[in-house]
Amino acid sequence: MGEMIVTILAFVLVFGTIVFVHEFGHYTLAKRSGILVREFAIGMGPKLFAYRKSGTTYTLRILPLGGYVRMAGLEEDSEELKKGMVVSLILGENGKVSKINTSQKVSLMGGIGLELADWDLVDELYISGYENGNEDELKCYEVDHDALLVEHDGTEVQIAPRDVQFQSAPLVSRMLTNFAGPFNNFILAIVAFALVAVLQGGVKTMTNTIASVQPNSVAHQAGIKAGDQLVEVAGVKTNDWTKLAQTISERPGKKTTVVVKRQSTRLKFELTPKATQVNGQKVGLIGITSKLTVNRSPLAIIGYGFKESWQVTIQVLAALKNMVTKGFNLDQLGGPVAMYSFTSQAAHYGLASVIMLLGLLSINLGIFNLLPIPALDGGKILLNIIEAIRGKPLDPNKEMIVTVAGFAFLLILMVLVTWNDIARYFLH
Repeated sequence: MGEMIVTILAFVLVFGTIVFVHEFGHYTLAKRSGILVREFAIGMGPKLFAYRKSGTTYTLRILPLGGYVRMAGLEEDSEELKKGMVVSLILGENGKVSKINTSQKVSLMGGIGLELADWDLVDELYISGYENGNEDELKCYEVDHDALLVEHDGTEVQIAPRDVQFQSAPLVSRMLTNFAGPFNNFILAIVAFALVAVLQGGVKTMTNTIASVQPNSVAHQAGIKAGDQLVEVAGVKTNDWTKLAQTISERPGKKTTVVVKRQSTRLKFELTPKATQVNGQKVGLIGITSKLTVNRSPLAIIGYGFKESWQVTIQVLAALKNMVTKGFNLDQLGGPVAMYSFTSQAAHYGLASVIMLLGLLSINLGIFNLLPIPALDGGKILLNIIEAIRGKPLDPNKEMIVTVAGFAFLLILMVLVTWNDIARYFLH
């Protein structure tokens, strides 16, 4: 039970942080671009708390998994008003409507009851209807540019006039706003990997100095000793331990010349790496380990964050390439169920492993969102590029059709991946 609680908390930390940071990127660039962010939510589901500032309503919601950003004018921003519904209006000092209440959970003192007949909260900014049930007279009110709309759940958000909508921002600003979410995921990964280095006591690097030689191993029998500096293997000269070790592993059962530096003397040894099965592959081993160095400088730690992020990025891109060139398989993808399983394993090894997983998944999410699929950030950026080439915006109806098709594709893919994950991790 205790392990399950730890896993759940770790999952919320990992998944919530990744999504929150992603959405915060969109939020930040939208605000700087003059796009109205109507709501910035932390969590999902029913609202627990709301606070308004500078035109944005900040909400805390019951499910602590990520969050979302509602930008004015985007398709995700649903219409709350319907013809024939009864709303309550509050007029400001200028005589214009300052608040429109559509919620049964909120009562406005001094509000004017209105059965809706017509409205335009985008361009002409008016609302009309029959006041207090009097159908003999149609009343029309001018709506303030920054008027509030009380939604069905009681959340107050600002209306979205056209000048503050997403499509009204310059093309470059829209493109940067779309890119900001994935960009934040890459930044989060760099920070996460740097934090891992801190938790591990610094950046650990394998040197080409031999830390130990196993008794009766190939290296021991050849005369190699701890403290020797490995400088050449089979004609390959380098100070990179990883490259030297790889050269040895690629020569199982093959006679190999090894050069070491012992104090100021260079010694040459002839040996044959022992053929050993590792993960189903035959590799060569000679029985030595590398001496580690630890660099605790801030520059090394930051550099480690960038280096690890770049290596993971290369690995993810290579995996995507294989999916395209060698065939697609659902086992190559993972959804929330797979993330939960990975988090459970990482939590077992401690905080550093959980943060390492956060960095890995953050890069995966960032790259996935940049794929040129409609409804993803990459698809939106592609539409921005097409608009730049054409010199004019795409037809809104056609863009909506493409976006809906993208959402449908992603929804079907999510269902298939989730079911596949359940079968892989829980039904076997």
